[in-house]
Amino acid sequence: MRRRIVMSMLAGAALLASTFFGTGAAAAQATAPAGGVPAEFGTDWHDPVTAAPPVDRPHTKPCQVTLAEAQFRDFTPYRGAYTPPKGCGDRWSKVVLRLDGKVKGRQYDRLGYLHVGGVEILRTSTPEPSPDGIEWHVEKDVTRYSDTFRGPQNVEMLIGNVVDDTYTGVIDVKVTLTFYAGRPGAPAPDRVLTLADTPDGTTLTTPRNSERIVAEVYATGSGGGCEEFWYLTVADPASYSCKADHGPYREVQIKVDGRLAGIAAPFPNVWTGGWSNPFLWYVVPGPHAFDVRPLEYDLTPFAGLLDDGRPHRVEVSVVGVPAGQSGWSTPVNVLVWQDAHRAQVTGAVTADKATDVANSSVYTPGTENRVDTGAGHRLTVSGYLDTSHGRVSTTVTRTLANDSTHRWTDGENTDGLDATWTDDETVKTDGRGPARTTHTLRTYTMNGTTTLGTDNRLRTVLTIGDRATAVRQQGGRRLSWSRLDDTYSGDAAYTANVPREQRHAVGTSSERYRLYGPDGCYDRSLATAQGTLTEDRSRC
Repeated sequence: MRRRIVMSMLAGAALLASTFFGTGAAAAQATAPAGGVPAEFGTDWHDPVTAAPPVDRPHTKPCQVTLAEAQFRDFTPYRGAYTPPKGCGDRWSKVVLRLDGKVKGRQYDRLGYLHVGGVEILRTSTPEPSPDGIEWHVEKDVTRYSDTFRGPQNVEMLIGNVVDDTYTGVIDVKVTLTFYAGRPGAPAPDRVLTLADTPDGTTLTTPRNSERIVAEVYATGSGGGCEEFWYLTVADPASYSCKADHGPYREVQIKVDGRLAGIAAPFPNVWTGGWSNPFLWYVVPGPHAFDVRPLEYDLTPFAGLLDDGRPHRVEVSVVGVPAGQSGWSTPVNVLVWQDAHRAQVTGAVTADKATDVANSSVYTPGTENRVDTGAGHRLTVSGYLDTSHGRVSTTVTRTLANDSTHRWTDGENTDGLDATWTDDETVKTDGRGPARTTHTLRTYTMNGTTTLGTDNRLRTVLTIGDRATAVRQQGGRRLSWSRLDDTYSGDAAYTANVPREQRHAVGTSSERYRLYGPDGCYDRSLATAQGTLTEDRSRC
C-alpha cells in the first residue's frame, strides 16, 4: 500500500481554506490510572493537552462576551453579532479569547477560522475524537485586536466538517472574549485593517499618519492535497507521489504595488491526522496545531508610500506552489500605530534589495531514493518617515534558509524527512537618540520516518522543534531578550487497513516547552503512553 493512500485516509481531511492549553477538565484528570498504562489504545483517552503556558491575566475585574456558540456538521459558517462589553471601558490591559470544544465518535481533523469585523483573530484545527468523546480548549491573547473590539461587529466562524454514517463527530464549540480594564503593557495598534477586494486584486488604505505598520498573514497549507505536506514534495524526475515544480521549498511573500516588501518561512504545521498516524496526536498535538501563529511582516519602511491616502495593491503569494494548484490560505490583517501629534506623515522607501531565490533540489535514485534540498532568500528594505518627533528611518533585513533530506523506498513504504528552516530577521530604527535594533532568529525542525511493514503494521517516529531567540538593543545596550524551545516527539504504531478495534495501536508522545527571559523562566514537560498522561512536570 502506498503511503499517499494512508495520508489521504487519515490526514487529508483538512478541507478548508495564542496558544492551546490543558487546564480545566483536562488538567484535572489523573496522569496515570491506578492500574498503570494500558497495553494499547482503548476507546477513550486523556483530553488533549499541551505544555505551552497559559495566558497571563491581570488582577482586575473582567468582563466577558460570548462571540460564538455553534455545532459544525457541514460547511455552513456560523454568523452572529458582537457587541462591546459593558463596564470595562474601551481600553483594556488584556483581552483573552477562549475556545471550548467537544466532539465524540469518529471524525477527521478539521481546519477553521474566526473573524470579527472581517479581522481573523483565530486560525485553528481540531483534535480527532475518541468514540467516548473528548473536550479541549484554546486560549489566546488577542489584545492587539482591541481596535476591532471597540465597536459592534459581524462575527463569522467556520470549522468545515462532514458528518455521515461513517464520520459521526459533530464539533461543538463556544468562544468567549474576556476583557480586563487598564492599559496594555505594550501599546496596542491604533487601527486593525483588512484588505479591500477590488477588480485588480486586494488593496490597502492606511491612515495618513501611520508611523508603524505590521502585516499578519495566517498562512496554512491545507486542502487535503500535497500542499498540506509541502515539505515532502519533490520535483521531476523523482518517483514520488507528491510533486512540485521545484521541490519542497516554500516562502510566503508580501508585495506592495508589485514591490517585494516582506518574506517569511512558514511553520511546518502538522494537524492531528498528520504523518499517516493519528495515534501520535490524540493527547499532545503538534506545536501550534490548535492556535496557528500568523507570520508577521514589518512594513514600516513602506509607510511613507502607504501614507499618501490612496489605496495600494497588496498581494500575498507562496513561492514553490505549482502553477494553478490550490492548497494555501493566506488571510491578511494589517496593524497600524499612528502619530498622535501629526495628521499626516510623509516619507519614502529608500532601498528594496533582494537576492535571487536560491533553490537546489537534487534527486539521487536508488534502493532508497533521496532528494537533498538547499534553498534560501534574503531581503533588505529601508524607508524613512518625517514624524512629529523627527525623522525616523527603519531598515528590515530578513534571511531565510531551508535544508532538508527526504528519503523513501519504492512504493513509499518507508518515507522519511530531516529538515531545518531558519528565519533570521533584524529591524533597525534610527531617529533621535541611539539606534534601536530587534533581532529575531526563528528555527523550525522536523525529523521523522513512517514505515509500513509487510505485516501491514504502520509505525511513525517524529520530532518537531520550534525555537526562537529575540534580543532588543538600544545604542548597543541590551534592553530585553527571550529564548523559546518547544519540542514535540512521538512514536506510534498500528495495524493499517483493518477496523478500529483491530488496530492494536500503541504510542508514546512527549512535549517540553521552555521559555526564558529576564523576568524568569517557564519549563513544562508532558509525556503520554497509549492515550494516558504519564508525566506533567514543571521545572521553574
